[in-house]
Amino acid sequence: MKSLSHDRLAAALVAEADRFGTAIAGADPAVRVPTCPEWTLRDLAWHVGLAYHKAAVIIASRPTGYVPFDAVTVDDPPAFAALGGWLRDGAERLVAAVAEVGPETPTSTWTPDRRAGFWTRRLTHETVVHRADAAFATGTPYDVDAELAADGISEGLDLVAVFSRRPHPALDRTPLQGTGETLLFRAPEPEPGWLVRRTPSGAEASRETGEADVVVEGRAADLLLALTGRIPADDPRLTVSGDAALFGHWLEHTRF
Repeated sequence: MKSLSHDRLAAALVAEADRFGTAIAGADPAVRVPTCPEWTLRDLAWHVGLAYHKAAVIIASRPTGYVPFDAVTVDDPPAFAALGGWLRDGAERLVAAVAEVGPETPTSTWTPDRRAGFWTRRLTHETVVHRADAAFATGTPYDVDAELAADGISEGLDLVAVFSRRPHPALDRTPLQGTGETLLFRAPEPEPGWLVRRTPSGAEASRETGEADVVVEGRAADLLLALTGRIPADDPRLTVSGDAALFGHWLEHTRF
């Protein structure tokens, strides 16, 4: 599905990194993150920031093959009190690395999209969702612009569709293959919604509206949280009409 412009995403990435830093400022680094219970707040911040720094190193090296994050060496994160600045520096480093090579330049990624700009979009939405995790852990307010949330929904559904066709060690979505079942995710803005069809070869997702076996309605920000497992299917911010079990099955098999 069509994405926001690269410039818009690059600006959003730096802004979201800043907001993440604000969400964790002054918090207890050892507090557990309720939506990622295996992680502390420090773990969560390290996960986000190291992704920025390592992706920037990969892009700048202009690789011709796949480079796993585990093979990339970067400086250790600073003390927790300094993580806000480190996060912003990492986001700016990534944006600069993509600008240097060009967002359409081939690089190493873990999806069929091998463009450097993949990392700008992927890590923008990674930050949007993990900022929610940080906010839930610290009790700070959370919201996200509807247009940015909508792009995150599109990006996430595109990834689900890809891996419903080709198994991935960490992202096998082949249980989402089906026989024509349909799900519609609809927000008041921006229009239209997202129609997903489960076929024998995998899931197909597009920006459109229409009839569906289950219709899930809510603000784009809340749909994004639901589709990334941050709020449950029966959250009062959502309205579910039709086959609720189909929606539940979708959520069960799209967890990261």
